[in-house]
Amino acid sequence: MGLAPQEFNFDRYLSIRDVLIFQAGYYGLRGRAVAARADELLERFGLTARARVEYTKISGGQKRRLTLARALIHRPRLLILDEPTAGVDVEQRLELWDLLRTLNADGLTIFLTTHYLEEAEELCKRIAIIRDGRIITEQPTEQLVREGERLQDVFLELVRG
Repeated sequence: MGLAPQEFNFDRYLSIRDVLIFQAGYYGLRGRAVAARADELLERFGLTARARVEYTKISGGQKRRLTLARALIHRPRLLILDEPTAGVDVEQRLELWDLLRTLNADGLTIFLTTHYLEEAEELCKRIAIIRDGRIITEQPTEQLVREGERLQDVFLELVRG
């Protein structure tokens, strides 16, 4: 399982490449294969040019991409994302959506928590709505959001009822 938290928790003295290599060590991964995987993820996330830079010197969007790369270093089958697009601009959000679709199409299961209902509607095959710590509905997106409706309207109807 890979976990991408909302907050950044990198070692401030490591380069972003070293963040990935260090993370791999938590899973017992070492050596040339890890370095190659780190380089592959840096390329995939558009971070190769910044590989030797300390994380404190990269943008918020780059930190968000580094968080995802770190969660994927060990090739998990399940990725848990907590508000993955919080604090990123529209262009970065759309790029991240494309990346998540690609990862999912490649066989990765993604569990996404978000307050951005349009994000859930766009990306998720199934949606659960939680209120006061309880699931009030959970169903396929196409059943929950019928033709001509928006998830926001469905959500408001459910939580007010």
